[in-house]
Amino acid sequence: MKYSDGRRVAVGDRVKLWNSQHGTIVCSIDSGGFTKEFPKAQWAYLKSGIIVKADSGEIFHYTEPDEDFELVSSNAAP
Repeated sequence: MKYSDGRRVAVGDRVKLWNSQHGTIVCSIDSGGFTKEFPKAQWAYLKSGIIVKADSGEIFHYTEPDEDFELVSSNAAP
């Protein structure tokens, strides 16, 4: 999955989901990136997309970026 600017979504990215809701990418099923908290064995069944853990604690699965989806910060190379 990519952001609207063409940059790849990466595990660890901080994102704005909508309005004041933010979260962290915890899995990128597309690229095979998973965290210890969200291991491949538990989440790969989804087959594609990303998992975002919102600051509120909610978990969201996206197969395409939402129109409000916005990168806030990343440690990944552009």
